[in-house]
Amino acid sequence: MFFDTHAHYDDEKFDLDRDELLKKMADADVELIVDPASDILSAKKARDIAAKHSFVYFAAGVHPHEAERAGEDYLHELSALAGDPKCVAVGEIGLDYHYDFSPREVQRRVYGQQLDLARELKKPVIIHEREAVQDNLDILRAHSVSNGVVHCYSGSWEVAKLLLDMGLYISFTGIVTFKNARRCLEVIEKMPLDRMMIETDSPYMAPVPHRGERNSSLNVHLVAEKIAEIRGMEPERVAEITTENGRRFFGIE
Repeated sequence: MFFDTHAHYDDEKFDLDRDELLKKMADADVELIVDPASDILSAKKARDIAAKHSFVYFAAGVHPHEAERAGEDYLHELSALAGDPKCVAVGEIGLDYHYDFSPREVQRRVYGQQLDLARELKKPVIIHEREAVQDNLDILRAHSVSNGVVHCYSGSWEVAKLLLDMGLYISFTGIVTFKNARRCLEVIEKMPLDRMMIETDSPYMAPVPHRGERNSSLNVHLVAEKIAEIRGMEPERVAEITTENGRRFFGIE
């Protein structure tokens, strides 16, 4: 059984067939899904999806792309959403210096505020980082973060080791099947299995041979199979370990 720990079913790309698609997950051995938000509206949509499907959970947070548009009362709204029994994390939150859709100083401020909120709420955090390695490390250290997962990891082993030393988890997407994925393959080879999770980041990051298509949790097995190949394991064992890790991290019985 698979746990897709990061899939955006609140995305409009699923508006036409969301329920029909989610009904297929049991037959594909997808046992659990977490839908992380990008802002308050998407958190509410993810909450409603989770309420409708017993195996779907959600996270509430403001993505760095949306940081500049976070309202004055956004922390209060996130706190209220986090009180829902199916909200398992604050996320996704972090820094994105590739697109810079929000000013960097605003990204850093909103990120830090949400890390503090997660600590108050005793919730783990789902971390997005793109081209902001040092600032991310500095902020995580400044806020003493140890209960988080860095999602869609494609960075170096040297940075991964620093994250692991903080107590964080690392999650991998279909990027592991791409030809240019050498760095994250080294991380998979070296890192402890008890800190590893898998995800699709649907509708993005579709793995080979579906690259360029709309992604879904039906493809999460391809991530597990690539990791199994690298580690010399059976895919079923990777699925079992990463599901156990995800359940422990998100506090899902």
